[in-house]
Amino acid sequence: MAPKVLVSDKLSETAVQIFRDRGIDVDFMPDLGKDKDKLAEVIGQYDGLAIRSATKVTPTILEAATNLKVVGRAGIGTDNVDKEAASKKGVIVMNTPFGNMITTAEHAIAMMFAVARQIPEASASTHAGKWEKSKFMGVELTNKTLGVIGAGNIGGIVCDRARGLKMKVIAYDPFLSEEKANKMGVEKVELDDLLARADFITLHVPFTPATANILSAENLAKTKKGVRIINCARGGLVDEEALAELLKSGHVAGAAFDVFSEEPAKENALFNLPNVVCTPHLGAATTEAQENVALQVAEQMSNYLLTGAVENALNMPSVTAEEAKVMGPWIKLADHLGSFSGQMTDEPIKAINILYDGVVSEMNLAALNCAVVAGIMKKANPDVNMVSAPVVAKERGIQISTTNQDKSGAFEGYIKITVVTDKRERSVAGTVFSDGKPRFIQIKGINIDAEVGANMLYTTNEDVPGIIGTLGQTMGENGVNIANFTLGRADVGGEAIALLYVDAPVPAPIIDKLCKTGMFRQVKPLAFDVS
Repeated sequence: MAPKVLVSDKLSETAVQIFRDRGIDVDFMPDLGKDKDKLAEVIGQYDGLAIRSATKVTPTILEAATNLKVVGRAGIGTDNVDKEAASKKGVIVMNTPFGNMITTAEHAIAMMFAVARQIPEASASTHAGKWEKSKFMGVELTNKTLGVIGAGNIGGIVCDRARGLKMKVIAYDPFLSEEKANKMGVEKVELDDLLARADFITLHVPFTPATANILSAENLAKTKKGVRIINCARGGLVDEEALAELLKSGHVAGAAFDVFSEEPAKENALFNLPNVVCTPHLGAATTEAQENVALQVAEQMSNYLLTGAVENALNMPSVTAEEAKVMGPWIKLADHLGSFSGQMTDEPIKAINILYDGVVSEMNLAALNCAVVAGIMKKANPDVNMVSAPVVAKERGIQISTTNQDKSGAFEGYIKITVVTDKRERSVAGTVFSDGKPRFIQIKGINIDAEVGANMLYTTNEDVPGIIGTLGQTMGENGVNIANFTLGRADVGGEAIALLYVDAPVPAPIIDKLCKTGMFRQVKPLAFDVS
């Protein structure tokens, strides 16, 4: 059955056609997102939800979204999506951070020109027939110092464009290396240095606890007299009240804002001040950008629903389409290993230790970790998946550690997980053979070679004669067909294990009969999703 996607905001017809061309059943209802009650009524039918900014994905909507797997936001901002609730629900939240980079960067440059030459005010004056030529004395950008706060994707484009304008560019970004700064042709500086030197300051950082109010009243006071400030990133990065006072005093010569602490901005301390240019969050508002982000979100959602590729996800590690092809069997193995450990563990888990060896150690370990944790958590919560599992583990205070190492044994690569509780540590390891099928290769330190079956019976016992006979006789007498079995032991006469492949789950009364023989230390029925 084809995945089903709802487009509840205004996306281009070309983007909607991408879903159709990829074989996805899509309903295009561009005004539905504004009706939260109707959206809640129908959302349970859909695997995917494609939105812009009008649709609000609230906990109430997510609660009704019984089949939802992915929300795709055409654009960067996801303030209209409750990402915590989505993660708990196991729903991936994607955005399109690259579709409007150029557009937003160009808007910042345009705003810088506008405030440097007082273009909006001069235009209004001229339209009014005043011809106030001497009133609007501007400044050149050439040879001025531009301070860029945040030199990532958009900030990097601004740096490049500013250098083309013959500006001196300095950048504050804790994640910018000296090597990258040199390649960009910018000088990396600390924030206080930037504030003291910059003739123009432009912000290009997300709104986070670390960046909130980064241009506070205190930091604004450190700026060079006559500075002009541009914000086309996010509201809340600048203390607008403090900036307004500095504009009135003349310390700040001008400001250009596309974003505000409260939006839609009906009132603001910056409104109606001289030499303040304001636009209504137009950073991404070009025909090209709107088309780009719509096409990008349609491709991303299609890739995920059809191949499992995760791109630009905000609440789980991304897995490219190429990675998904290679990692698919390993993700399945990680899930099986986690599922085995989860089914074998009856007491609260304190820690999960994961070892990656050989070829798998070079893969996307963050995604594999999610698969392991999801497998473990499924016993307690069958609805958990790779998105929600880390959230569930964190809520329970489970510590997760990862180790990767070069090839150290007979296999090209393997995964070993150890689950730690107050009573014991239990480990299981597995690999993927050339046929693409996951295998268990070690349980409790005992080497084995076991495929993963839908229904299995796991036993531990002392290595003595009669174990296989007892298992076979008991199953036969009770109508349970054994399709295959795998044995392993530590040493002659030591601890031994058996894995039986059965056609259907073994009933509890049969488990009781085996336990009452006194021959087995543990008898555990297991079930795996081998689809």
